[in-house]
Amino acid sequence: MNMFFEEGFFGLDSAELWVGVGLVLFLAVCVFTGAFKLLAGALDAKAAKIQSELDEAARLRAEAEALLAQIRAEKAEAEAQAAAMLKAAEADARVMEAEAKVKLEETLARRQALAERRIAQAEVQATAEVKAAAADLAARAAEQILVARLAGQKSDPLLDAAIAQIGSRLN
Repeated sequence: MNMFFEEGFFGLDSAELWVGVGLVLFLAVCVFTGAFKLLAGALDAKAAKIQSELDEAARLRAEAEALLAQIRAEKAEAEAQAAAMLKAAEADARVMEAEAKVKLEETLARRQALAERRIAQAEVQATAEVKAAAADLAARAAEQILVARLAGQKSDPLLDAAIAQIGSRLN
């Protein structure tokens, strides 16, 4: 049931009538003063502000993504450089190890040759010392034997026999 068709609605003592009249007057004042335009302008301004914030957020996101891509590229490049440096260091270490082995072998060969020369010199010196000691010992022994023979005898039978043969051989 529609209340506009009820009896007493359009009477001056009806509250609903006065609410309706007030509403129509309020809307007329709003239209006359441009309140709807102000409200629409405020809503448009708010929408524009929100849109600009969204645009700014999109721009910042794009910048962040570009920066992230750049950082990832730099990271990949740094990792590649680190890997290259590691490979170069390993290669250098292998070369240095090989050089060190060669130098060590050369040093060991020189020291071995030097040691062999010293041993040979020591052998020669020891041999000479042994020969000299043996000759000295033999001379002393011969001297002692001769001294003992001469001391025990006034004349040596071998010496006397040799002297006797000299005369016959000279003639």
